[in-house]
Amino acid sequence: MEARMDSPPTEGSFEYDVVVMGGALSGAATATLLLRQNPGIRILILEKSAKLSRRVGEATVEVSAYFMGRVLGLTQYLNESHLAKQGLRFWFTNGEVKTLAEASELGPLYQVRVPSYQLDRAAFDEEVLRRAGIAGAEILRPATVIDVQLQPGKEQTVTFRNGDGTRTVRSRWIVDASGVAAILARKQGWWKSNIEHPTAAAWSRWKGVKDWDSRELADKYPSWSRAVYATRNTATNHVIGDGWWSWWIPLKGGDVSVGVVFDQRLVDWPQEGGKLGERLKAFLMKHPVAREILVDAQFDEEDVHWRKNLAYYSTTFAGDGFVLVGDAAAFMDPFYSPGMDWISFTTSRAAALIGAQRRGEAMSALVERHNRDLARSHRCWFEAVYKDKYEYMGEFDLMSTALIFDLCLYYLGVVSRIFRYGENALLVPPFSARGIGPIFRFMRTYNRRFAEIARRRRKRRMLGKTNRAHRCLIPGFKLHSANPKLFAQGFAKWARVELGELFSASMS
Repeated sequence: MEARMDSPPTEGSFEYDVVVMGGALSGAATATLLLRQNPGIRILILEKSAKLSRRVGEATVEVSAYFMGRVLGLTQYLNESHLAKQGLRFWFTNGEVKTLAEASELGPLYQVRVPSYQLDRAAFDEEVLRRAGIAGAEILRPATVIDVQLQPGKEQTVTFRNGDGTRTVRSRWIVDASGVAAILARKQGWWKSNIEHPTAAAWSRWKGVKDWDSRELADKYPSWSRAVYATRNTATNHVIGDGWWSWWIPLKGGDVSVGVVFDQRLVDWPQEGGKLGERLKAFLMKHPVAREILVDAQFDEEDVHWRKNLAYYSTTFAGDGFVLVGDAAAFMDPFYSPGMDWISFTTSRAAALIGAQRRGEAMSALVERHNRDLARSHRCWFEAVYKDKYEYMGEFDLMSTALIFDLCLYYLGVVSRIFRYGENALLVPPFSARGIGPIFRFMRTYNRRFAEIARRRRKRRMLGKTNRAHRCLIPGFKLHSANPKLFAQGFAKWARVELGELFSASMS
């Protein structure tokens, strides 16, 4: 039993049971789960904007698609208002590649088996927030949070500006869903920049981007067009270089989100050459694939963005009276679109934590476990997948091997659990369960090894030797299977890489 010095206030003494700071996906989803699981709960959502805007995080992957479709109940809306995503596709180059058809390609051979989506986040987040309101949440917008006062196990207060005045409300719980603003983490001194991963990004939305499946490109490059059976245009295409990658995400209505993410240790971003959007286009046009697809495109001058030092995390994720969700808790990297998976897990855990308190369960052990699980998940996720990945992601042979392993293990250890056990599996974030150590160490091992190989190639000026005229087309991943043939393909590719490195070393 937990000992308390003071008797806690009764639930009825608060104006609200939960105040959610932020009305975009993570905040509205947390409110939706709480309203569903706790009939009669009083929730206030404070959203700073009068209208939500587009944002990074437009591509779902399988877990977040399950969460949005089957948990939040948005499948029909997603199919009617957004695009079905056809996997991940990657395009490589070197000094010999002159055209789109010559670039090495990595991606699916067929249409994908498990659903995921390309989202216009402004429209999507508004819909999730609207439904939270219908379910019973009170929504105030625009409302700017001015101050937050925390008292573990007692009364939490939030002061905010709404219209011409300010107001302070009391609640038992505060959910920080403020995104990169990370209100609680910054205020309490928990916010930490991930200095091991110094990435930056520039992005915009574009019109006039070529359709990858167009008749124009099919006539121009007929063999290239016939090489795959899937549609390329509705994949998340990645045009990749040494130390950087770019996302190409089509949105319903014709706009395309295009952005570059780079490791600041490896890439010098141009500081001159016009406005940010002009420098972004000039940077991409050096890649022959981007030059083909983007040649006639125009960026939206009102929708061009820059962010430096993307990766960060909070050292605390919850206490008895507050919980952080989504980007307010941490952000790793947009590569592989993990952000909405992270939202799926953190919102599910937040709702479970608040529900446990409302049932009268002792909180200290639950809070300790919540913080331990999410800290471990975030750290292992980063080390297994992202640490130093930018060293080698521009190498076709290394990246294709890593992708096979990364996705096989994602399906085996994460996606299959969601479909087997349902939404309860979202209470177990990746890498937080017992017995996951061997998988984590294997992923960390090959990721480190490929980064080491790429650094060695860079010193020898041997990067990109397989980046021309190669294809790795993956037939697809299966649920409830270890995908043994793909694993075998991955190990065979790794063996060829190692043999090639031995040969290169003997010749130098």
